[in-house]
Amino acid sequence: MKERIKAFDPIDMKEFESEAKVGLIATVNPVGNPHLTLITSLQAKTPTQMIWGQFTEGNSKKHVKANPKVGFLIMNMKMDLWRGKATWTHEEKEGEDYEMFNKKPMFRYNAYFGIHTVHYMDLIETYAKDKLPLAKIIAGSILTMTAKGGARSGQSPILRHWAEKLFNRLDATKFLTYIGDDGYPVIIPVLQCQAADACRLVFSPLAYKDELKTIPAGTKIAILGMSLDMEDVLVRGIFTGFNRYRGLSLGSLDIEWVYNSMPPTPGQIYPEIELKPITEF
Repeated sequence: MKERIKAFDPIDMKEFESEAKVGLIATVNPVGNPHLTLITSLQAKTPTQMIWGQFTEGNSKKHVKANPKVGFLIMNMKMDLWRGKATWTHEEKEGEDYEMFNKKPMFRYNAYFGIHTVHYMDLIETYAKDKLPLAKIIAGSILTMTAKGGARSGQSPILRHWAEKLFNRLDATKFLTYIGDDGYPVIIPVLQCQAADACRLVFSPLAYKDELKTIPAGTKIAILGMSLDMEDVLVRGIFTGFNRYRGLSLGSLDIEWVYNSMPPTPGQIYPEIELKPITEF
């Protein structure tokens, strides 16, 4: 891990303005579990303040108002990374930042939605510019693929077929989050992550080993999987630590909860929520 700093490099801030990037915000839900959301509008307003625009009503927007501690990740198309921690401070529904977001092509020419709220966060710390370790990720993906058959849970399926297939795509991106000792969520890229079956995700520790090895067994973690087609799914469950399968070390997540974070209607998929009839009009 690089040295932690308290402000963004102004040169790096230009990289955050593009809509063609991955922007992630990790939040803490009301019972203290991690949540991870794709927010492509995430950028820096100043070296010590971040902003992002809201156009859907997902859980993360509720979480930050109850618990303002946030983890973030920005990755550009060159696979440069910026990660860190921030504190949500307030929201605005008008003003120069509101106008700026709605003038961007993604929202200016969208016939269905635009940015209706701008959220503000104070930067706590960042790890500065880093590079995605592609060689280790590729090698870790091969190791995961080799050993994951030995890690099958044998339980009744939880993930739907398309979601299990998404996690097994080598061109999909995956990111893990958990709550650190200071209460701020931490985000770690785990592109090597794959589905052992429809109930368990596994990943080699070859990439980001030092960070992954610090997560205690029994910790609640969440992993977001995203495809190049902008399909994504978030799962959460228990990290069971690193164990050996077919002679290779793999970390594993036993799935307890599945969430669709894609617009227009984000919501919980598993456990299924019982539909209730409308009795009042």
